[in-house]
Amino acid sequence: MAPSLMLLGLTAPLALAQNQVELRMTWYDDGNEGQVMRELLDRFEADNPDIRVVMDTVAYSSGILETLPLQLASGDGPDMARVTNLGGLSEYYLDLREYLSDPEYWEENFGQFLDWMRPEDPEMIPGFMTQLTVTGPFVNKTLFDQAGVEMPAEGATWEAWAQATREVAEATGTAFAMAMDRSGHRLAGAAISQGAAYFDEEGNPAIDDEGFRQMAQLMVDWHQDGTMIPDVWIGAGGTYTAGNEQFINGEVVFYMSGSWQVGQFAETIGDAFDWVAVPNPCGPAACTGMPGGAALVAFEDTDHPEEVARVMEYLASEPVLEEFYARTLFIPGHLGLAERGIDFQTDLELAADALNVFAGEVTRLDDTAFALQGYPFNRVVFDATTNRLTQVLVGELSLDEAIARMQADIEEGIAAAGQ
Repeated sequence: MAPSLMLLGLTAPLALAQNQVELRMTWYDDGNEGQVMRELLDRFEADNPDIRVVMDTVAYSSGILETLPLQLASGDGPDMARVTNLGGLSEYYLDLREYLSDPEYWEENFGQFLDWMRPEDPEMIPGFMTQLTVTGPFVNKTLFDQAGVEMPAEGATWEAWAQATREVAEATGTAFAMAMDRSGHRLAGAAISQGAAYFDEEGNPAIDDEGFRQMAQLMVDWHQDGTMIPDVWIGAGGTYTAGNEQFINGEVVFYMSGSWQVGQFAETIGDAFDWVAVPNPCGPAACTGMPGGAALVAFEDTDHPEEVARVMEYLASEPVLEEFYARTLFIPGHLGLAERGIDFQTDLELAADALNVFAGEVTRLDDTAFALQGYPFNRVVFDATTNRLTQVLVGELSLDEAIARMQADIEEGIAAAGQ
């Protein structure tokens, strides 16, 4: 090789490295999603050698909830990050709209979820959902089969499910018919189905209406008549408590929780018994659960907004996102993929079926559920409803007294936050 060509061969990689833009992505893992994301980014980098994306994988609690907000506030944040406090960090987001080739694709497929990330600017496009969670029930179908009781069909009411699961529990000697995570978030979907509005006409939190009272009264009745296991709400000691252990151990027929339990049930229950996810029971107003999840967002302090937008467009494209959801077993936060269905990559048919049921629930979520999930002070609402309703269950308050105190707690909590 001629000396000049040899020199060219040696300097080309150096020139590429000097012109290459390095972007940093702060990430956390629930399961295998970091590995899947890295493989997708490797493919992107192979086709886009002028961009390199470094993933900084951190612990969720210390890295995402605690450190990331401090980094952003000091102007020392990453270019992109996976976050769950979707609205709370919105002041730091980059509006990708002007850099995207097809903003309408984002509005069409992520629009309802984008609203959670842009409380102050309804036109902003800061990112997309890497994971959508949906609340909904699991049922021990084996117990239904043993009891010879027909499982309620889609569209059945909460009351119909309570009656059917009581029959199953009695016929099979199961300790309790139902369980629900001790969570205002879990209660909210059921309450909205009964007609709870959660907000007044001015958009302020408002608890006291017929729909919320109906669901709260059902919870009281089911604890009093032994339908619902008391350990979760009454025995929780004032903290969040899940009922998954009771469901895994076959102590309940019906368990109200959400899509995030699928991976755990695939490992802990496997095919020991037939566990199935079913559509959310109905009330007179809706048949809805509550949404939630995580998003990959871009930050405005980046020095490379165009390159960030190229990475985000690639990752949010339909084929890439479909592969990401399929391999990670995440519910799609993309309306088109949710409607079409995901071919989840799992050998356990029970898990794949459950994931597809939850994916189908995305398109049935009520507008109030979206609004409540996007409300910046929803944690105040959830905690007030959980704590005061528990006081009714243990006989410390009447339901009227509890609802009055829920409203007072919410107003005090928001005032304490300076709003």
